[in-house]
Amino acid sequence: MILAQSASVSSSGSLPALFDLAIVGGGIVGLTLACALKDTGLKIALIEAKPRDAGLQFRRAYAITLMSGKIFAGLGIWDEILPQITTFQQISLADEHYPAVVRLQPEDLGTDELGYVGEHHVIVQALLNRLEGAESITWICPAEVQQADYQTDRVTLTLSIAGELQTVQTRLLVAADGSRSPLREAAGIQTQGWQYWQSCITAVIRPEKSHGNIAREHFWASGPFATLPLPENRCQIVLTAPHAEAEKWLEVEESEFLAELERRYDGQLGKIELLGDRFLFPVKLMQSDRYTLSRLALVGDAAHCCHPVGGQGMNLGIRDAAALAQVIKTAYQRGEDVGSLQVLRRYERWRKFENLMILGFTDFLDRFFSNTVLPIVLVRRLGLHVMGAIRPLRFLALKLMTGMSGKSPAVTLSHQAQSLEERKETEPLLPSPS
Repeated sequence: MILAQSASVSSSGSLPALFDLAIVGGGIVGLTLACALKDTGLKIALIEAKPRDAGLQFRRAYAITLMSGKIFAGLGIWDEILPQITTFQQISLADEHYPAVVRLQPEDLGTDELGYVGEHHVIVQALLNRLEGAESITWICPAEVQQADYQTDRVTLTLSIAGELQTVQTRLLVAADGSRSPLREAAGIQTQGWQYWQSCITAVIRPEKSHGNIAREHFWASGPFATLPLPENRCQIVLTAPHAEAEKWLEVEESEFLAELERRYDGQLGKIELLGDRFLFPVKLMQSDRYTLSRLALVGDAAHCCHPVGGQGMNLGIRDAAALAQVIKTAYQRGEDVGSLQVLRRYERWRKFENLMILGFTDFLDRFFSNTVLPIVLVRRLGLHVMGAIRPLRFLALKLMTGMSGKSPAVTLSHQAQSLEERKETEPLLPSPS
């Protein structure tokens, strides 16, 4: 048996008889939830199909919203993450070669920055470091869930570990196991949504000119084209196109692919160098009919998926994790059953509608800009002019894009209070009036 264990597990490798919480999925969302609950006194199992450090090998970057940054700060990992990622001060919105470009600035929102771009391994490493030595956390990996048997007061999980079957019991099961969640499907939870007619090509490039710490969303009739600034003057691009065209850009010679990128940038970034391989993934919109059952909660992609335009997907999952952690912690402190449907519905009521708003927003952006219907083209280009001229519109758009439009989890509020207290302690006292 391969068992990655914390100090709470005996040297014999025996597991607690009953966990309070079992999180299936050791990605960013699952790790965020574990970090948020590690000091509550709950006994937590982290069940992951791959080795614990597998996420450190995954080379992909994400837009990180201001809200996600606040959550990470509240978890105590932001000081480790921030020096290794890019902070951007501008978001540039453009429609093909149309000259009206909207440049969103921090003053439009009243903040010091608009967001960040971080690589997967940087975020995962910080989360793993935070969990290191936590006596409340038991890692069980590599391990796959074969069956979940829901009972009145617990769930019995049958796990396959190194070819052997072992059972684990938990009061609450959290599915953080991705968009094709086996736990969601086995529980019979239905989903609504659709596959888009598009796929995305993602790659890392290095431009000749500085990316200027600008996040770019350039809309084309074939689909959005995003450029996310990374450290060392690198960028991650996400090029959305109909399936056949996306397959073409995956397979063409590197020189042809780079020529297409340079055409789209219209010389703004100079010559482009491709760093590493190109990857393709299809995109879909999905919302689960429900996020909870008795003893089960869905988080992240297991509960919902959206188009990558605007970089919202992972951030929604981080907010799910923070919200669920708050609901569980409050219930535990009150002596309530953390796995009861009455408790879990508080999380569903909080997150389901907020997520649906973002799913609708990203779907609207993709459909509104990914077409050549003349009336729509005229309306959207007029819209760019209007947004550029009217600050309240830019403010509302940024509230959605930065994750600041919904209810803030308590972990962010506690961090803000702590930061305010620290500023009071370090600011010099003003002299009293004579």
